[in-house]
Amino acid sequence: MSMALAAGTKLGGYEILSLLGEGGMGEVYRAHDPILKRDVAIKVLPQFVSQDPERMRRFEQEAQAAAALNHPNILAVYQLGNFEGTTYLVAELLEGGTLREELTHGALPARKAIDYGVQIAHGLAAAHHKGIVHRDLKPENIFITRDARAKILDFGLAKLTLPEDGETVTARGQTTPGQVMGTAGYMAPEQVRGEVVDYRADIFAFGAILYELVTRERAFKKPTSAETMTAVLHEDPPAILPTMAGISPGLLRIVQRCLEKRPERRFQSASDLAFALEALSDFSGSKASHG
Repeated sequence: MSMALAAGTKLGGYEILSLLGEGGMGEVYRAHDPILKRDVAIKVLPQFVSQDPERMRRFEQEAQAAAALNHPNILAVYQLGNFEGTTYLVAELLEGGTLREELTHGALPARKAIDYGVQIAHGLAAAHHKGIVHRDLKPENIFITRDARAKILDFGLAKLTLPEDGETVTARGQTTPGQVMGTAGYMAPEQVRGEVVDYRADIFAFGAILYELVTRERAFKKPTSAETMTAVLHEDPPAILPTMAGISPGLLRIVQRCLEKRPERRFQSASDLAFALEALSDFSGSKASHG
């Protein structure tokens, strides 16, 4: 186990202020950048990662993928550094909590769910446009700031897809087909089967999140991961009743279309998805939209 860094520790020019949290892939600290006079978040990799070339490669890939994305709905990554054998990532400091935490307070009003949905879809569209697929989208990986901005975190499982001849080309040295990566319950059927996935897997995960936002229930939830994955492959989530929380038939159709088992039946781009959700918010607002 790596020891937490004490407040006041200097890490490559940044001053550590406090520990914000820790997970399997390291500790996250609040730190101060004395040159730009701002506080930042620093994710420090545990030793077992920084000394493992494969894990290190994946972490560098996360940093490069995230740094390539300059979008208000994606966590901004500033720098990847190494100081006396400690590898760390510097990112913008967010105040607020994850979507998972927000869901503990109950289902969201449809209007709020649509607003978050539109923001997440715009963030995904920006990533997909750069050939980056998230592949592990879930409420834990979406942060809601205090001013209600949704930010997608952790492109750690992101996979660069090169759009050539309409096929998804796996970049060299990436996850091999047959290896399942992701989180049960949010993975698309093709991901569960270990097939090569493209951005439409993110659209499926988005559908599972949107389902959860409006019902407060997980779309696919069984006692074990294996059963959950079987449900993703073969079952539809419990029907959302239009009477629930004033959910419109339009919103229902969007959720169902994202959760189609076959990728070609889902929305074919995150920007189309954002557009469909925006049309709903227009409709529930002042001006009616025709769909």
